[in-house]
Amino acid sequence: MSKRVELKNHQQEIFNFRLRLFISIGFALLLLCTLLARFVYLQAVRHDYYQTLAEKNRISVVPIVPNRGLILDRNGVVLAHNFSGYTLEVTPSKVKNLQATIDDLATLVEIAPRDRKRFKKLLAESHDFETLMIRSRLSEKEVASFAAQQYRFPGVEIKARLFREYPYSDKTAHLLGYIGRINQTDVDRLEDNESSANYRGTDYIGKTGLEQYYENELHGTTGIEQVEVDSAGRAVRIISRSPPVSGNTLVLSIDAKLQEIAEQAFGAYRGALVAIDPSNGEILAFVSRPGYDPSLFVDGIDAESWKELNDSPDHPLNNRALRGQYPSGSTIKPFMALAGLFYNIRSPEQTISDPGYYTLSGSSHHYRDWKQGGHGSVDLFKSIVISCDTYYYGLAVEMGIDNIFEFLSRFGFGKKTGIDLEGETSGLLPSQEWKMKRFKQKWYAGDTVSVGIGQGYSLVTPLQLASATATLANGGIGFKPHLVREIKNSRTNELHKLENNPLIDMKLDPAHLDLVKRAMQAVTQPGGTAAQASAGAPYTIGGKTGTAQVVGIKQGEKYDASKIDERHRDHAWFISFAPVDKPRIAVVVLAENGGHGGGTAAPIARKVMDYYLLGKVPKPTEAAIPATTPAASDAPDIEAD
Repeated sequence: MSKRVELKNHQQEIFNFRLRLFISIGFALLLLCTLLARFVYLQAVRHDYYQTLAEKNRISVVPIVPNRGLILDRNGVVLAHNFSGYTLEVTPSKVKNLQATIDDLATLVEIAPRDRKRFKKLLAESHDFETLMIRSRLSEKEVASFAAQQYRFPGVEIKARLFREYPYSDKTAHLLGYIGRINQTDVDRLEDNESSANYRGTDYIGKTGLEQYYENELHGTTGIEQVEVDSAGRAVRIISRSPPVSGNTLVLSIDAKLQEIAEQAFGAYRGALVAIDPSNGEILAFVSRPGYDPSLFVDGIDAESWKELNDSPDHPLNNRALRGQYPSGSTIKPFMALAGLFYNIRSPEQTISDPGYYTLSGSSHHYRDWKQGGHGSVDLFKSIVISCDTYYYGLAVEMGIDNIFEFLSRFGFGKKTGIDLEGETSGLLPSQEWKMKRFKQKWYAGDTVSVGIGQGYSLVTPLQLASATATLANGGIGFKPHLVREIKNSRTNELHKLENNPLIDMKLDPAHLDLVKRAMQAVTQPGGTAAQASAGAPYTIGGKTGTAQVVGIKQGEKYDASKIDERHRDHAWFISFAPVDKPRIAVVVLAENGGHGGGTAAPIARKVMDYYLLGKVPKPTEAAIPATTPAASDAPDIEAD
């Protein structure tokens, strides 16, 4: 058989080859076009976007935190300032074993139990990626010790920070407040105010006091620094810099030395003092005793210190001058006297007969005067000098609660003063409407009796009473109490004086005012309830003592301070101004559980006046005079038999 030979179809093979070639070329061209299109898209269409991304990788934008503004007293004495220091900080997300790392750090740098507790608290309140402080205010030796071993501690670094310092510590704590670490509540508030951008890089913000109220002035403006970095994230050069603007300086009306003297004058007493210039409302001293160390809060207070402050029976965190609410006691009597004259319910010559008690018409209930047997014939002048309860029981009932409310509210009782501090309370000036709303009960004449001597439902704050006293001293013209008198611009150094216009003019009869002020001057003279307040003074003092009950006493019993627990004894008040003819200062003192205002509170006010008017500094050994038992003039203002 012959072998069969197959002939190739060359034409077909050539066709197939060319087809494959054209497909390959077409596919290659398609890929080339796709790449070209992508190239055009990236280089032309998306050029700006990717250039920005590249710049971001190359350029790091670093916020520059501004220096916080200073706080000065009226004479330029520094009350709050900043100083530079080193901190040891940890980023938890970059540390494998946090506890072991902290233990190792403790071999190089002292880390006290308080530091560990504070760090634990910050850790619970923060995100893992945030940098948290484990130690503040490192010494140069500690910085050097850690720097030599830093390679062993990834996620741990030394930072230079500005710290807030309060040279007068607890003496100005309730006045200045403090700054603290920004928390979520602060962040939310900043975002609501559209000011969060200005706090980039900032860890601290004002929490209380003037630090909080004037946060916008004190914080300043955050700066920006554009830094070129390499692939490892290391800074190469600074491209541009927008410097920060430091916060403005607050110039207060406070006199630092006067504040210090007022604090020392309290001795061991708890209480409050507010001194005001009656002619403009400037606060000269603002004291709440006891105080606390504000630096405890700056770096984050540890649990132990917080518990000690929060659980203290002395309540050092309570701003008594601003938020404390107490019965005014007999200090309300000069204002009640003015009200009686204003409504023509009493005349200067009119007298009452005081048998030692007051009885409501149609009732057998006796409201006792502090003096058994009474004071005999009493006119308005004498009623203030000897603090006659019976006189004011009757005056209050005849005037009625509606007139009392209307007149006293004009002096600011029952209202916030509007001082430049957050958290002020308004006290309580009762009325028929208030009682019905609060207790669903109508107002009775017996309620009015108590209001007449500053007891019952009535409550005042020391600041509120000081503002009212300043208004009385200034002839019925009142100003809003304020702590900041000027703001110094950090850029221009220009001083901006805050507006200070009268808020109220009572338009009181000058003769009525003169009568009450002369009676208040007689209070501090021999025979008055605060005679020792002006003993030996080369200037005249107008004043009024008061006692505010803490606990009631049983019917028929006599008050005996020696048989009562110290914290249940009466509070001591003293309101005052000097000189009487042209007052330059009004001082209100509350000594908690101090008993008699003339023996406890008045000497404190005298030390403050002596320094402000005469420049006299008390001896270091001088302290507030302790009250033993209440003097007759103020032993408890209300008692029934």
